[in-house]
Amino acid sequence: MKSLKSWRWLHRKKSILADGGPHGAHGFRMKQLAFMAVVCLAMLFIVYRTTNYQYQQTEIEAKWHPFDNAEDSARVNLDHLPLGIVHARSDLELKPLWSRSRKKVDDTTHHNLLAIAAGVNQKHNVDTVVKKFLAENFTIALFHYDGKMNEWWFAKRFLHPDVVSVYDYIFLWDEDLGVENFNPQRYLDIVKSEGLEISQPALDPNSTEIHHRITIRKRTKRFHRRIYDTRGSTKCSSSNMGPPCTGFVEGMAPVFSRSAWRCAWHLIQNDLVHGWGLDMKLGYCAQGDRTEKVGVVDSEYVVHQGIQTLGGSSADKNHSPSIDTRVEIRRQSTHELKIFKERWKKAVDKDPSWVDPYVQRSWFNPFSFFRRTADD
Repeated sequence: MKSLKSWRWLHRKKSILADGGPHGAHGFRMKQLAFMAVVCLAMLFIVYRTTNYQYQQTEIEAKWHPFDNAEDSARVNLDHLPLGIVHARSDLELKPLWSRSRKKVDDTTHHNLLAIAAGVNQKHNVDTVVKKFLAENFTIALFHYDGKMNEWWFAKRFLHPDVVSVYDYIFLWDEDLGVENFNPQRYLDIVKSEGLEISQPALDPNSTEIHHRITIRKRTKRFHRRIYDTRGSTKCSSSNMGPPCTGFVEGMAPVFSRSAWRCAWHLIQNDLVHGWGLDMKLGYCAQGDRTEKVGVVDSEYVVHQGIQTLGGSSADKNHSPSIDTRVEIRRQSTHELKIFKERWKKAVDKDPSWVDPYVQRSWFNPFSFFRRTADD
């Protein structure tokens, strides 16, 4: 029996020595934890370096590949081009093919652009508009639509924000506007002094077509940002802080600052033609509060002549004479408006971090400011 106890004691002693003493198990676990901590720190360091490298590469791509949009950047690789070969700016001026002494653009002065989609039937009216803007040193871009008027957004196709970044303001006008009472420079003086990022000239009350009351000229005002009018289906009261009562301009004669146009260009849908509903969302591109940054200039106003071009003599000749193309155009526009609203709602739902800055606040719901909405 004594020898058995001696054997047990010897076995226990060996076990203790193998474990590093009476606290060997605890010490071993501490060593394991320390090793795991070192491994975790090493992994975090690797992740940080990788993420930082990817961020730096993204910054380089954004700097040297300015014409890529978010989706293009994932597909286009320009690594084989030398840095700086992509030139991001253009003045859209005509360049002679045979002269080396062409005039360079002076980046120290202000530049502004007037862009009009024009057909040959309105050449006399367009000529009048162009002459008035040329007198104020504007660059003019005319998009000739005859035979192609229903097939693309000219501004989306040709006025990429990087291409027109040299311009301080972009006037994107229809061709049927009378400018007898409009001066471009005086207009810009008001826009700049009032901090308007998106604006339009008011419409003469005698215009042939007026679609929204906020665009009507107020004779006693220099400019206005909103209206109060409870007539009609849209009630513009003090409780209504959304378009078309405030923060709204119409698509016929908008004027954008450089920053506002960069936003609006991306808002224009690539595959939709008419852009219905777009004017209701332009306030999101106002570079601030749309109730302050969007306005209608009254002292410099235009006449909307309301000349029908879509569906007119320049329309698609393949249609049967029995088909009213204007009805078809309205049907298509309504269909595209539905698509645009659905896309806006889907985009809001897919972006959990987005908060609508213009959601209606409620005195009965203190948390309503944080509510995300799909539409105004």
